[in-house]
Amino acid sequence: MRRHRIVPAALAALALTTAGVLVATGGSQAKPSASQQLFRTTLLEDAKTTSGVKALLRDRGGFVSPEIEFADLTGDSRSDAVVLVDTGGAAGAVALYVFSTHGRAEDSSLRAVFRSQQLYRASSEVIGDELVLRTPRFVGGNDLCCPSKVLQRVYAWSDSAKAFKRRRSAELPGPTGTTTTPAG
Repeated sequence: MRRHRIVPAALAALALTTAGVLVATGGSQAKPSASQQLFRTTLLEDAKTTSGVKALLRDRGGFVSPEIEFADLTGDSRSDAVVLVDTGGAAGAVALYVFSTHGRAEDSSLRAVFRSQQLYRASSEVIGDELVLRTPRFVGGNDLCCPSKVLQRVYAWSDSAKAFKRRRSAELPGPTGTTTTPAG
């Protein structure tokens, strides 16, 4: 009879261990792609990457998003990479980088030419030669899915400044969805 009690206890312990591993890894056991590994290493070695982003990447509390976008944003006829660092949780993407070899030999190592490292639930899009960065603007009662507004900032490469410059920004209506009404 004692054996029957041990088996359920062992199965429960195994289930808890498995659940713990899934939570710690964001619920996925997928191996990062070569591109994700390259950008993770580059960010960890870059002195200008914030300590918070480095901690997320080192401790596996965050990861380089697999949706890396390649486009010529610097106008040198070479692809640049738009990379998001994501938490895999409610905070979503918390940092955005553009990597480029602009102004260097084609076979040079990629370096970050744009950084936005204190974001929350960010998304990005490349439209032509512009980088569009969107972040939610919540007000009391908004659900996580549905901020009241979205701040959209559009950046473009300035060859004279050798940097991305903000072209324009706008506060747009947020997605339609349910909002909670405070009780009272």
